[in-house]
Amino acid sequence: MSHELSGQTALVTGATAGIGESAARQLAARGAEVVVHGRDARRGAGVVDEIRAVGGTARFVAADLNDPADVRQLAKAAGDVDILVNNAGIYLFGSTADTDDATFDAHLAVNLRAPFILVRELAPGMARRGRGVIVNVSTFGASVAGRGGGAYGASKAGLELLTKIWADEYGPSGVRVNAVAAGPTRTPGTAAYGGLAEALATVTTLGRIAEADEIANAIVFLAGPAATYVSGAILPVHGGLQAVAPR
Repeated sequence: MSHELSGQTALVTGATAGIGESAARQLAARGAEVVVHGRDARRGAGVVDEIRAVGGTARFVAADLNDPADVRQLAKAAGDVDILVNNAGIYLFGSTADTDDATFDAHLAVNLRAPFILVRELAPGMARRGRGVIVNVSTFGASVAGRGGGAYGASKAGLELLTKIWADEYGPSGVRVNAVAAGPTRTPGTAAYGGLAEALATVTTLGRIAEADEIANAIVFLAGPAATYVSGAILPVHGGLQAVAPR
């Protein structure tokens, strides 16, 4: 345990597995009180218990990010948040012709609208207190076209633009806003797609997929005191992209 984030409250969405869980653990290890968000109370309780077992402070709040009212209730239940990590996201791949209205709408609801509502509800309080940090979790697929990733990439591209908008809106009040553009990462969610993450990793210069902790490291860096002059940035954490070479 360290104490660099002591006295601060961090809300991490999608914190019951993968990158969000790793970020929640790391923030708690640095002294923050972590609000663990998810949909599964059993998994949420497990993360909270493990954080508390090593001396951290955490609590679980359930919410369905597809429901705007539930998102607003999450913000209310979280209280005065100093660090907001918009990590929760969905990624359902398919061509444009194969993507129905419900799938498209779900990407916008969870990946874009939910962060928008949380920032709208929580950032003004940060501004009034004169400090705060927002870290949005995006993807390299927001700037690199991926076959079958249209709805997912578009929702995250929107989140990256909002990152820059929010940095401008709230920066004068002492609130920093940044994003992490993650590469292929080993999580329970990506495991459901078989070898997709491993296949994507072949286009990176490091030639491997990331572990969840490696993405969380970047999130916690942006949330912490080492990044006090970083705002409006989209930090690529994707293992480097290979150069285009002529055949």
